[in-house]
Amino acid sequence: MEKSKKNQEIAELKEKFSNSTYFYITDSSTLTVEKINKFRRLCFNSGIEYRVSKNTLIRKALEQVGGGYEALYPLLNGPTGVMFATDGATPAKVIKEFRKDGEKPVLKGAYIDSSIFVGDNQLSVLAALKSKKELLGEIIGLLQSPAKNVISALQGSSGQKIAGLLKTLEERAN
Repeated sequence: MEKSKKNQEIAELKEKFSNSTYFYITDSSTLTVEKINKFRRLCFNSGIEYRVSKNTLIRKALEQVGGGYEALYPLLNGPTGVMFATDGATPAKVIKEFRKDGEKPVLKGAYIDSSIFVGDNQLSVLAALKSKKELLGEIIGLLQSPAKNVISALQGSSGQKIAGLLKTLEERAN
């Protein structure tokens, strides 16, 4: 590969890593062309960009970005593909779905919002991650729950009891 093409690849990877808070490093070696194309199509349909690149170029791009990627450097050996995503769980789900037919691709590691996960054994943990929207929905639901319980208690028969107790306490105070 010419030096200008290497520099261009590093610049593109640097931009991707700079703008992505979620990416996975995988090994899809030994997959046939047909299977790798099927995997790429599955990634594309899920909104994931899958890119195969040389390990040294990936490392140089990560070094230029800076920011604590050192734990990923030992993973950069052998054939390497990088999955860039907009959330942390989707790539893991795509890998799990694709692996119903085989053992590849193997998860080498993942960078999820400043946390690093190393090893294929982390795939189930990553697939179970919730998106920010899901977490916000749960928090809002939890915050609304006590208010709903108070309102329903006041509207029910116990609400009449509470209203009667408040009226009695008010009359005693006068």
